[in-house]
Amino acid sequence: MQRLGLIAAGIGLAACLAGAFVQPAQFYRSYLIGYVLWLGVALGSLALMMLQHLSHGGWGVVVRRVFEAAAATLPLLALLFTPIVLGMRSLYSWSDAATVVGDAILLGKAAYLNPTGFVLRAIAYFAIWITLALAIRRRSQRQDHSDDPRMYHVLRVWCGAGLPLYVICASFASIDWLMSLDPHWLSSIYGFQFVGGHVVAAIAFLHLVVRRLKQIETYDRVLATRHVEDYAKLTIAFILLWGYFGVSQFLIIWSANIPEEIPWYLRRLHGGWQGVSMVLVLLHFTVPFAALLSRNVRRSPRLLAMIGILLLAMRWLDLFFQVMPTFEARPMPHWLDVAAVVGVGGAFVAMFARNLGRAPMLPVHDPYLPEALAAKGGHHG
Repeated sequence: MQRLGLIAAGIGLAACLAGAFVQPAQFYRSYLIGYVLWLGVALGSLALMMLQHLSHGGWGVVVRRVFEAAAATLPLLALLFTPIVLGMRSLYSWSDAATVVGDAILLGKAAYLNPTGFVLRAIAYFAIWITLALAIRRRSQRQDHSDDPRMYHVLRVWCGAGLPLYVICASFASIDWLMSLDPHWLSSIYGFQFVGGHVVAAIAFLHLVVRRLKQIETYDRVLATRHVEDYAKLTIAFILLWGYFGVSQFLIIWSANIPEEIPWYLRRLHGGWQGVSMVLVLLHFTVPFAALLSRNVRRSPRLLAMIGILLLAMRWLDLFFQVMPTFEARPMPHWLDVAAVVGVGGAFVAMFARNLGRAPMLPVHDPYLPEALAAKGGHHG
């Protein structure tokens, strides 16, 4: 997995570099979409890792190291944020002083939306996320060498404080990186939709990893069908949450009919974008939700992996739907869209695989590990 990730990263990032010279504006837009997709997998894994520690359940014990390995890619993703900083003037109209001076709305938001604040806040977001990811992972691995019950309580304290911090930072990041692409527009629920998308992406990636791990005999003796079904149920829950936030945002803005807010949707209901929105309704929500109602699907790692691929593709399409109508009147996919997803995704997967191989796959002294192992019928070895 690590080798394939490095190959994909090399090819994809080389193509991105070429595109940055040939079509810089398109490169920055495509890169933003691909980058936020894989950042969502890492941040969603961080959220699920903290949620598992706080929920006292055995459902996530056997895949905790998957969450930890994905969240530990955040230092790399912080480095890969650099092109977005370099492309700020191409992406964000508020970064141009001449544009701001001639726009009363941008002048009113200039105290927040300015290049210095953008960079400083991004540094703060990544500092908090990386600290949480590495600190929790380090203490979890330290627990492997000690059965001191205090270690479990220390982890819960970190997660209890960290989960709200993650949500706050992600909400502000959604304003900075996506919502401010159209700085005249605002939505009070946008940050929650951003966070919900993170968790959907992380669970989709988890299904792919679980499918691979089930092919390893020693791990298959631990990962029970009940666990697989639990992850499918989590997928249902967060697909519903994502849909709820999306519909709520639309209904609130449409019913209020405020001139500063409705143009965001008007652009996405014309010029072919209405077709993209219908694809999202069908394939991001309706089809996976209906499929996961089947118990046979929920218990099949192979079918769940297929749903995971579909959801990751829809997460990309959702980000494309949010970003590109600001710049294009019609949906026009570009080869740089593929290059960005492959390049950033390859780097993410390579580091994820490296992280996953550097620690035991099970947290051996976790107090809920016996519950997790019992789900397999008592096979503890």
